[in-house]
Amino acid sequence: MTEHIDTVKKTVLDEIKEKMRLLILVVTFVIVTLFGIILGYLYDPMISALDFFPNFSIRLIIIFTFVLTVLGLYLSITLSKRTFRITEDYSLRLDRLLNITKDLREEVHSDILLEKIMDYAQSITQSSAGSLLLTDSNNKLVFKIVRGENASPLLGTSIPIGKGLTGWAAEKGVTIRSNDVLKDVRFSPDFDALTGFKTQSIMCIPLRTQLKVIGMLVLLNKKNGHPYRARDEEIVTYLADQAAISILKTTFIEDQKNYEIHLTEILLETIDFQISNKGGHSKRVARYSNIIAKALNMPEEAQKKFYFAGLLHDVGFLKMHSSDVFNKEELMQHPVVGYEMIKPINFYADIAPIILHHHERYDGYGYPSHLKGDEIPLGARIVCIAEAFDAMTSSLSYKIPISFEDALDELQKNAGTQFDPDLVKIFIEHIPRKQTQ
Repeated sequence: MTEHIDTVKKTVLDEIKEKMRLLILVVTFVIVTLFGIILGYLYDPMISALDFFPNFSIRLIIIFTFVLTVLGLYLSITLSKRTFRITEDYSLRLDRLLNITKDLREEVHSDILLEKIMDYAQSITQSSAGSLLLTDSNNKLVFKIVRGENASPLLGTSIPIGKGLTGWAAEKGVTIRSNDVLKDVRFSPDFDALTGFKTQSIMCIPLRTQLKVIGMLVLLNKKNGHPYRARDEEIVTYLADQAAISILKTTFIEDQKNYEIHLTEILLETIDFQISNKGGHSKRVARYSNIIAKALNMPEEAQKKFYFAGLLHDVGFLKMHSSDVFNKEELMQHPVVGYEMIKPINFYADIAPIILHHHERYDGYGYPSHLKGDEIPLGARIVCIAEAFDAMTSSLSYKIPISFEDALDELQKNAGTQFDPDLVKIFIEHIPRKQTQ
């Protein structure tokens, strides 16, 4: 990050120095000229080297001096304003880049992330159109985000690596900045023909990691006919590098979530196979737990946490022989066994305490730790109610099932002893009266 900021800073400082040199040149010219006129007027009879000065009258000299002074002052003010605008623009862009970087790093959804990258790049450069492409398994660049008039036909189409300016930039891993594409032999008009868009200027910026180019950020036709400048390239190159890091991060998170979902499904199927007479029990407990979590207006992450705790609350049975399931002493060990299985897995670690304590009682006579009241984790108190309700109503229960309303009455009777009374009340108020068993 620091390296890119330094590069952008150098580009801006070079431009400021150029303006300052021009300003100094103008001021020096005005001073030397005025000094020469004055010398010529005062000492022309004695200094032959100044014979080239005409023999002006004092009035003409004053008028000429005034005009020259005003002109020099105007040029100085103009150059100073331009220098100030460059400095201010750099400062604003730098502040915005830092905010953009923070926003991109905090985004966890890949589709939203790609939209943000495209919008930020287009806004920063004031581009009329643009696109974001990612490489696929066939080593082609696929249009993921498109912006501009009639750009939608491009969405989902692909560019072979090496074709056109974009493909060439991706192949070489370099940025291309062209303000007249018709003069560039690498330019391919195929996509203009498809959309009807007329490309005049373009910037193609690779989305690079340490190992490879994972995509391209393409910006087209800066507004008002302005050319893309070096500072545009430097700033968007920095944005592209940050975008590449964020894309890799969100891809990893989504792969992890996908792995989590499939692993959970495998575990659930295995649990159901291990305890054949409780098929679907875990999913129903998860659904009931989610009803309570939603009723408590919990954040989405907390709801997800309690849902997965409901799914995996009986995971400890996987390490028990089927004959031990009906052995009370062995059965009472399954929360501890499940806790020890789940805790080492990073994306399940936060639900491990819920699994450990889901058989605690509100009055302190539960197991394995005999916790009481609010000492019991909230998620465990929720899962306890959800599991008991399913055990009472499911046709696959250990015991003879009872009716839906009778099960709710049983929860109410045991509120304050076995169950958290406040959560029982919430569950009874919010559970739909038509349930599929």
